[in-house]
Amino acid sequence: MSQQHILLNAFNMNCVGHIHHGMWTHPQDKSVDFNSLAYWTELAQLLERGLFDGLFIADILGVYDVYQQGINLTASESIQLPVNDPLMLVSAMAGVTQHLGFGVTANLSYEAPYPFARRLSTLDHLTEGRIGWNIVTGYLDSAARAVGQRELLAHDRRYDQADEFLDVSYQLWEGSWQDDALVVDRQRRLYADAQKIHHINHQGEFYQVQGYHLSSPSPQRTPLLFQAGSSPRGIQFAARHAECSFVNASSPALMRQQTQRLRQAAVDAGRRADDLRIFMGVSVIVAPSEREAQEKHRSYLEYASPEAGIAHFSSSIGLDLAAFGLDEPITSDDTRAIESVSKAYSGWTRRRLLEQHAMGSRYPLIVGNPSQVADQLIHWIDEGDIDGFNLTRILNPQSYRDFIDLVVPELQQRGRFKTAYQPGSLRKKIFQQQDRLPDRHPAAQWRPAANRR
Repeated sequence: MSQQHILLNAFNMNCVGHIHHGMWTHPQDKSVDFNSLAYWTELAQLLERGLFDGLFIADILGVYDVYQQGINLTASESIQLPVNDPLMLVSAMAGVTQHLGFGVTANLSYEAPYPFARRLSTLDHLTEGRIGWNIVTGYLDSAARAVGQRELLAHDRRYDQADEFLDVSYQLWEGSWQDDALVVDRQRRLYADAQKIHHINHQGEFYQVQGYHLSSPSPQRTPLLFQAGSSPRGIQFAARHAECSFVNASSPALMRQQTQRLRQAAVDAGRRADDLRIFMGVSVIVAPSEREAQEKHRSYLEYASPEAGIAHFSSSIGLDLAAFGLDEPITSDDTRAIESVSKAYSGWTRRRLLEQHAMGSRYPLIVGNPSQVADQLIHWIDEGDIDGFNLTRILNPQSYRDFIDLVVPELQQRGRFKTAYQPGSLRKKIFQQQDRLPDRHPAAQWRPAANRR
């Protein structure tokens, strides 16, 4: 069995209701303070105390307006509405931490690659190499309409656009500036050598970009690349681009099938199986004793909103679940939402979904004392062939504090979690290698010969 250290991200969002809907009503939950800078800086410091690898910040554009064909429940339960920009949080949190990484979600379908590349390079500079990008293409028709499009692009076409967006970004991040272009010589009045700054000229189907990258080379150049996608086209995209992939499954055996498929796809794309770090989403309720943990779970159920959970789910599959009877099998025509999720839940009933969403979420839930929680986490790692977890918040920040105080020491005692941070960038911490993408990654093709290692 593998004995690698477990990787760990805190999974959060710049909003009130993220994954466990309804929990904002719990008196110990602080998520209604999300507009406060102190809310985020204190969270970052807590996570760094717990040696988390990163804070992964989800995001959406658009609103969940599929359930009951409106936003009544979305607004009343704050189902990711209001939601603020995740990138704006990073500088403040980086300023109060030294090691914690930041994975920010940005929907490339509604971004232009030229200014977007500069924003991430800026954050990579300001964090000293601790920025990652969660690449998403969007699945909400409401977002497409909000930016002036008639409808969401078809699922596979969104990935076609994403492939080209990444190629343009790689040219800017990896190819525009040579490593030694920045001279900073006051005596010679030479800040940068123009001969070592290269103009890119991309003429593609989705993008036409001519220009120089506006930022000098940042510590990682290309940010650490996160991606979630389990459809055949999503796996193809991950195999080419992703470094960290998010996968969910109902059992470790099914998880292993998915991870092996992903790792083999990476090999088929000319990379290595271990070029992917695979994470699953998980929720944890932990207390010093099993009895206390179960009591905590029962008390949480009083605040959770299963209906809000399936309202969120309705938009994920592009289908108004309120239109089905409690025991009526759910069937759907082709939608443009999350393809893998739609297929996985075909034939379920609304009653079954409400039971699954008892905690306002469909994420796997582990309840127990520190030893029991550690046992289950390690079982998922070893049997599911995954590398780490995206730990959701049930109560914010209490869920993370409980995990840090109770589960982290148990994992450390078993040799399955680090006891100190390693120096270097987020990529170097995750892969124990170099700060920049390896030469076998497709981004490397855009590097000037002088930058290749």
